[in-house]
Amino acid sequence: MRDLAQGIADFQRDVFPAKEELFAHLAAHHSPHTLFIGCSDARVVPELITGSEPGELFVIRTAGNLVPAYSPGADGVTASIEYAVAALGVRDVVVCGHSGCGAMTALAHGHDLSGAPAVADWLRLADASVARTATAGDVQALVRQNVLAQLANLATHPSVARALAEQVLTLRGWVFDIATGRVEDLTATAGHAAAAA
Repeated sequence: MRDLAQGIADFQRDVFPAKEELFAHLAAHHSPHTLFIGCSDARVVPELITGSEPGELFVIRTAGNLVPAYSPGADGVTASIEYAVAALGVRDVVVCGHSGCGAMTALAHGHDLSGAPAVADWLRLADASVARTATAGDVQALVRQNVLAQLANLATHPSVARALAEQVLTLRGWVFDIATGRVEDLTATAGHAAAAA
């Protein structure tokens, strides 16, 4: 906790004064341009990867960057998607997977998750991704299939479907490679962005 407290002190001393005007604006304005759905993995930092300033990204982080298909009822991921798209009017949604994903590794290698039943239940949202991965145990292929599957799940959300139909929203699927810092745009190569837009 001492490191976090020191980080707050450093932020207040060094960072905030340099961005005081930006934060004054943000205190009364919230208009991010992109909804970024990424993994909860601490090594994947959306603002750092994209060079974004505070206020530019609306971020949802879930284990395995999983997005449940739409269903009525209280759900934090669904509510956050709806708020970003319908209330804030984001123009882009990025689903970002990454190399070395613990969730995808557990699925690809059939890890025993009996000691983490909530995790096991959550990862069942990736069953379609596992089924579409040609080679069992291929984590990188599963990461890619999972990003594409989550884009399909996103399109089931009424706010997203409406924005796509009105052509005011674009979906993108990325894979971030931790070791090289490279970002692969799966939608650029698969033609998915054009189909979704």
